[in-house]
Amino acid sequence: MKTIYDYTLEELQQNIKPSFRAKQIYNWLYKKYATSYDDMKNLPKELKEELQEKYPIDICKIVKEEKSSDGTIKYLFEFAGGHTVEAVFLLMKDEVKDEDGNIEQGGKYTFCISSQVGCKVGCSFCLTAKGGFTRNLTAGEIVAQIKYLKKLNNIPENKSVNIVYMGMGEPLDNYENLVQAIKIISDLDGLAISTRRQTISTSGISDKINKLANLDLGVQLAISLHAVDDTLRSELIPMNKAYNIQSIIDAVKKFPIDTRKKIMFEYLVIKDKNDDIKSADKLIKLLSGIPSKVNLIYFNPYPDTPYERPSRNNMVKFQERLISKGLLCTIRESKGLDISAACGQLKEKTNGDT
Repeated sequence: MKTIYDYTLEELQQNIKPSFRAKQIYNWLYKKYATSYDDMKNLPKELKEELQEKYPIDICKIVKEEKSSDGTIKYLFEFAGGHTVEAVFLLMKDEVKDEDGNIEQGGKYTFCISSQVGCKVGCSFCLTAKGGFTRNLTAGEIVAQIKYLKKLNNIPENKSVNIVYMGMGEPLDNYENLVQAIKIISDLDGLAISTRRQTISTSGISDKINKLANLDLGVQLAISLHAVDDTLRSELIPMNKAYNIQSIIDAVKKFPIDTRKKIMFEYLVIKDKNDDIKSADKLIKLLSGIPSKVNLIYFNPYPDTPYERPSRNNMVKFQERLISKGLLCTIRESKGLDISAACGQLKEKTNGDT
């Protein structure tokens, strides 16, 4: 059954009469973060009863909340069927106030959002994959994560946030629901989060990258590359056998991006696997001609993994090699490690979890 969060404003205007009520509902949902129709004071009682029956609003339960020492907060959300996903609130820059309490510098926030319960891709380095795949999230369940993260962290409606579809799941494996969610999230009468602030992080489903390119939504693209040859990448990301590195590079070259933006390439650095200068040189050659930015990511360990975290020294050497050849490259410092909220550490709650 669809919920209120599954509809664009235009779709609600077609379904709800008089149509101006749809905009009022959107305002309550996404500007005032209402979680009950009873909160919507300017709607008639009869309409509220109809809405409750046709468009459920209370679709999400917060099962658990964990806060990291660095300000990162991980939330465990429960949706229909008792299925749970994790979403992460990342504090990128603190809000600064003067002695009178006035805001001198606004905080900067990024939300890491899940698109599936579990994941089909099966990356060997990722904890999410260990639980297998359960189901796709609906567009509304993707939207609800963002609405609740804003509400729970008291973020004003007009405050910009960045969205990264980098939580549980492969976003492009849930293509239709993802696109619908992006349309809802970017609506100026709703959450009003520009598509330029939304980044799709994908393991590289080439045909879906091409399909997304044809839509030209204005979203940013981040490719989880992690290796510079198909042998290693197929070990790390089994899906590489179907969508190899060259097919991804070909798709990326056709992807429309703002002239001020770049395609992001995520490169998970694993000790003695892909942290050597030879790999750096191959990466430089591979990305030649693509307006790109490389994010080097420390492998985040978890119990029973065969992989190890690289040394800081090797990370810096790798970065310096890329920069020396004109590539924009940053080392991403892992956030939320102490609460298992960093890249590759998200998972669905299991019966043994507390």
